[in-house]
Amino acid sequence: MPAAHQTPYWRLSGFYFFYFASLGAIVPFWNLYLKALSYSATQTGVFIAILMITRVVAPNVWGWIADHTGRRMAIVRTGCLLAAVIYAGILLNQSYWWMVAVMSLFSFFWNAALPQFEATTLSHLGEESHRYSAIRLWGSIGFVLAVVGLGYAFEVISILHLPLFILGLLSGIWIMSLTVPEQAASHLHIEHESISSVLRKPHVVGLLAASFCMQVSHGPYYAIYSRYMESYDYSVSAIGWLWALGVIAEIGIFMIMHHLFKRYSLRGLMLFSLAMAAVRWLLIAVFPVHLGIMLFAQLLHAVTFGVFHATAIRLVHQLFRGRHQGKGQALYSSLSFGAGGAVGSLYSGLAWDHIGRPAVFVISVLFSLLGMFLTWRYVKLDFR
Repeated sequence: MPAAHQTPYWRLSGFYFFYFASLGAIVPFWNLYLKALSYSATQTGVFIAILMITRVVAPNVWGWIADHTGRRMAIVRTGCLLAAVIYAGILLNQSYWWMVAVMSLFSFFWNAALPQFEATTLSHLGEESHRYSAIRLWGSIGFVLAVVGLGYAFEVISILHLPLFILGLLSGIWIMSLTVPEQAASHLHIEHESISSVLRKPHVVGLLAASFCMQVSHGPYYAIYSRYMESYDYSVSAIGWLWALGVIAEIGIFMIMHHLFKRYSLRGLMLFSLAMAAVRWLLIAVFPVHLGIMLFAQLLHAVTFGVFHATAIRLVHQLFRGRHQGKGQALYSSLSFGAGGAVGSLYSGLAWDHIGRPAVFVISVLFSLLGMFLTWRYVKLDFR
């Protein structure tokens, strides 16, 4: 890594640690918490989709403000604080419409933070952007510790205590955001071309469309994977370890991504990631009772998330220059994790209730293959 006076490695890493630890508390266990409150699979899909839908709007609103003010960290801090305060409303009432309102407001501010922090991290790294993965891996470590620790905790205590753990982690995100100085978020003032010109390029459209498809395919994984595995008699702690295994594999790939970037084109890495996603979802659909196969499927998370995300972030950084950095990261986040995740979450709940459990992941296979085609057809430039 660059010297400490150039890049505040541990402060940036600490933010990722708490942010993804909170994600590690929400993603695997939120659907089990909702099940304990007697919500259906369809209602669960709606709650997860809320988190994703606000990710379509929020990053673009905050990204535009950040690119025009240069005050990225002020936005990050404000978003983190308001997210924690609003989420506390879950402790007051668990009725359906109250929770819909709280989760909508909470996720609007929570989703404002990460894309701007990504831009902040990349502005720190400058020409060393290939080292992004060495900082981002601490987010994966936080995720692992959260899913494993809470998996064991909920074997002993009721999962109805989940909101307390999430609130504590949200507070940690806000505290870490205070340690990153505002000047760390400075942005370039040079605009090479208009944002509309950038968005008309076929390889930019192809990248964003393929990212959308990849996250649609991951939607059922984030929305109902825990409930899916529980339906095949996996314990809560076992499910926690399956989640952890995927992210441990992700950590491993993040540690060597800078070597992969030197050896392979970004286009090639994206194509490989999408192909492995199709394989992964097919295995989960067909062989859920075979533990060994499920372990292998989770190891593929290193490729389907780790390689794809690191590659996409690098491509966005190269394609959206100057004052468009924030907009680029916001568009990637909103169209992939936001719109793509929302579509995946919604169809997974509906498919579960109407056409059966395995069909949910078969649909994911189709979206992975569509994303692979879009990458092959449109992302023609072999960036490195």
